[in-house]
Amino acid sequence: MHDVQQPTRFDALEKATTAAGIAISLVIRVPAPLKPITDQIIRSASSVPANLAEGAGRTGRDRFHHWRIAYGSAKEVDTHLRLLIGTGSINSSRTETAIQLFDDVRAMTWRLLHPTM
Repeated sequence: MHDVQQPTRFDALEKATTAAGIAISLVIRVPAPLKPITDQIIRSASSVPANLAEGAGRTGRDRFHHWRIAYGSAKEVDTHLRLLIGTGSINSSRTETAIQLFDDVRAMTWRLLHPTM
């Protein structure tokens, strides 16, 4: 009989997926003149969980490379969301939830990148 291993939780990935879902849902109906920013939010928000997941499946420098990309994308989406709050184009309370989740993800990713600090 084989022991079945339970998948381990990857909290940063779970938070990143939630944050990305919120961020993307916030920008779906943003007015056309701001479309370049919304397109970038969709790309950077989806990049965070994608790179965390890909990094988790890699080893060594390749793993850290993906986690660094995830960290940078989380910073980028934060900035773009704040820009849209400033224009009044998106709901600020839901956006603050996404921003806080991305901040949590950045903190968790920082620890992944600097495990001995």
